[in-house]
Amino acid sequence: MRLLGTLAIGLVLGYAALAALLFVFQSRFIYFPEMGRQDRATPAQLRLPFEEVRIATADGETLHGWFVPAPQARATVLFLHGNAGSIVHRLEWLPMFQRLRLSALLVDYRGYGASTGSPSEAGTYADAEAAWRHLTETRGMAAGSIVLFGESLGAAVAAHLAGRTQPAALVLHSAFTSAPDLAADLYPFLPARLLTRYAYDTLGSVKALRCPLLVAHSPQDEIVPIAHGRRLYEAATGPKQWIELAGSHNDGFIFMRAEWAHQFDEFLLRHLSASAA
Repeated sequence: MRLLGTLAIGLVLGYAALAALLFVFQSRFIYFPEMGRQDRATPAQLRLPFEEVRIATADGETLHGWFVPAPQARATVLFLHGNAGSIVHRLEWLPMFQRLRLSALLVDYRGYGASTGSPSEAGTYADAEAAWRHLTETRGMAAGSIVLFGESLGAAVAAHLAGRTQPAALVLHSAFTSAPDLAADLYPFLPARLLTRYAYDTLGSVKALRCPLLVAHSPQDEIVPIAHGRRLYEAATGPKQWIELAGSHNDGFIFMRAEWAHQFDEFLLRHLSASAA
């Protein structure tokens, strides 16, 4: 009996220690800016012309990004990437954007790639707003000519930005409804909702959305269950479209199959205004 009691106490203490570690070092389980830090690839590898940009945020950080123009562009995509790696690892999106006549601004959050600072939830929102100002103020683009495109964590950031601006459309790729919801799915053995200090409330942003929405998700996504994408799609009250992908979280991209890219193109044709070009 004494041995069982000792084991029980050890299990409780171990469980509490694990919960404490997840709470204190939570940012290390959310942001992975070091992944591929030494990779120096650029759109030049794809023989695409591009402009290296530096964007100042309202709180004094400097973001690094690329502006990749498309010939006879009909709109511009502001691309907000996920929690791991940097824009260097998103080059494969560019050929599709080019084929669809979409210029693109890819920008790294603070602490990622060559951007200064350290990542945080408020910081990612501020970074997205700085990128938006770069397009609308520095480059003089109309809000109605900009498509916000977010993948995974970047989808939460894009949805947050869409609620504060008036883009032509919002695209959510492999998106979660909120950080606490996702944490509960990933760590069912812990009181994850209580431990999570991040909100990233994509669902709340979608409910208040005023622009057309496209949601793309795969049933095989092993990190963000497809139920998250379905809830986001169902919550939108305005014009919307669903694309069911295939493959894992890091494999099921719109550009991987011609029919998915075609559905994306049809969505753009319906919702880009004539003035967007």
